[in-house]
Amino acid sequence: MNEPDRPFKVPQSVLVVIHTPALEVLLIERADVPGFWQSVTGAKDHPDESWADTAAREVLEETGIDVAAPGHVLTDWALENIYEIYPRWRHRYAPGVTHNTERLFGLCVPQASPVVLSPREHRDQVWLPWTEAADRCFSPSNAEAVLQLARRRAAGG
Repeated sequence: MNEPDRPFKVPQSVLVVIHTPALEVLLIERADVPGFWQSVTGAKDHPDESWADTAAREVLEETGIDVAAPGHVLTDWALENIYEIYPRWRHRYAPGVTHNTERLFGLCVPQASPVVLSPREHRDQVWLPWTEAADRCFSPSNAEAVLQLARRRAAGG
């Protein structure tokens, strides 16, 4: 059952890999699942919210980073993952919803710096070289997104 007075989550979300030009990657640890390290993720507030607006909002909410700040470059990778929602979290979605579409973004920031976490969502943060970050990601799709950073740089994107 969904929480009272809370609308069902939209089964469309973003994954934003925050990184530096040197490919240091920011990972944040979930507050509700210790040891679950991930990039910024979050669902659209409503079906008509754009992917880019969702990415910008989630980055700000979860890290305090403004994607529009000087030197920051948010890039829509135009890639989507469709995955099955873990049964323990399906109550957050409308009845019958079992899958989520996740849109991938990268956010290049000039340098690794401390972030302001949302304590109800995350308990810790770390900047790691991209290969170490990929190894620490809980989600295989998040790890694969981190691994794409080097390929994207080599391809000029």
